[in-house]
Amino acid sequence: MLESLKKGILAGIGLGLTTKEKIEEYAKKAAEEAKLSKEEGEKFLKDLLKQSEEAKKSLDKKIRDGINAAMTKSGVVPREEYEKLEKRVEKLEKLLAAKKNKTGKTK
Repeated sequence: MLESLKKGILAGIGLGLTTKEKIEEYAKKAAEEAKLSKEEGEKFLKDLLKQSEEAKKSLDKKIRDGINAAMTKSGVVPREEYEKLEKRVEKLEKLLAAKKNKTGKTK
């Protein structure tokens, strides 16, 4: 019974997008309606919060993966790659400036 109750709640409240407070509120109501003991109710809440966190992480990963795929497809350079290139350019500019100062020549 507890499993079917969990499944119903998970489907009904969109667990990955629900706040901790809302989950606690739903778990308390469901535990009262199912006449769960205090220990069962606490375990139920703990399980819901854990599943919520997992759902949020999964959703976040899917969103990041989707954004990265769209950026790659459209030719947009990821920030990390841009920053690496920027550092390389700065390093080369410093080397070039040092070489110009050393030789006294400008090109």
